[in-house]
This record gives sequence, structure tokens and C-alpha cells, in this order.
Amino acid sequence: MRLALADLFKARWTDAIHEEWINALLRRDQCFTRAKLERIRKLMDDHVRDAKVVGYEALIETLDLPDPNDRHVLAAAIRCNADAIVTCNAKDFPPDQLSAYAIEIIHPDDFVVYQLDMAAGTVCRILREQRMALKSPKLQRSSWQFYKNSSCRKRSLRSKNMLT
Repeated sequence: MRLALADLFKARWTDAIHEEWINALLRRDQCFTRAKLERIRKLMDDHVRDAKVVGYEALIETLDLPDPNDRHVLAAAIRCNADAIVTCNAKDFPPDQLSAYAIEIIHPDDFVVYQLDMAAGTVCRILREQRMALKSPKLQRSSWQFYKNSSCRKRSLRSKNMLT
């Protein structure tokens, strides 16, 4: 979210997408409460300009994806003319079914690397601020150790090796 607040890209979501991430976190992690996650949802909606996509619902039934429960994501992406859907769930968004809409699937790690490639100084500053905001002492690491161990760095190095 910090990257979205820096206006490096246009973050978009729907109420249905909010429900998906909230329910997934509630199932996976006992430290979250619905009230805490609803507060985060409200902060996201209040602070990321024009992020909420509406008016996409009629498109849902016209779409065909391996998992019908993911059609709302593609419908919202079509409605807001998105270039990409950022997700770990690439298998349920086959490229041949997205190509008609000029939408690609990008893994979240790759998305951060792309942002890093386009605005390294800004992204590094934001990642440093995020790391410093962590409350758990075991997560308070030196900047180098944080970067050295990050999957972002490993992907970034692989990307640079492929380009050279």
C-alpha cells in the first residue's frame, strides 16, 4: 500500500476483492480480527485515490476462467482498463483468456521488482520506511540484512542477469 500511496502505479480493487483478502487472513492467521481488518480496508479505501472499481458486475457472467470464483477480478480489471492483475494465482488466469483484454498477470514479487526498476530511489525509501515500521523486535534487522534476505533482491538479480 505504501507504494500505491507514492503514485508509482494505479491500485484498483473492489469490495469483493476486499472480502477475499480479509477472509483469507481470518482463516490463516488467528492474530487478526474482523474489526482490525475492516479498519485496514477503510484506510485503504480512504487513502488510495480512485481505487474502488464499481460497475463491473454485469461483466462477470460473460467471462470464462478455470475458477469461476475469480471472474469478478477479471471483470473489475476490464472495467477499469487495467494493464495487469497482480496475483500469486496465475494458474486461474490463463494468458489466452486475458489477451483479448490486453491484461497480463504479474506475480507480486515481480511487480515490486518492476517498480524498483522504474523508480529505485523511491521504492528503496518506501521499503526502508516499511521495514522501520515493523513492531516485532525479531524483524528489526539492518538494512543490508533485510535487503540481502529479501525475495525481491533475488528476483531482481535474476531479472538483471537475464537482461545482460
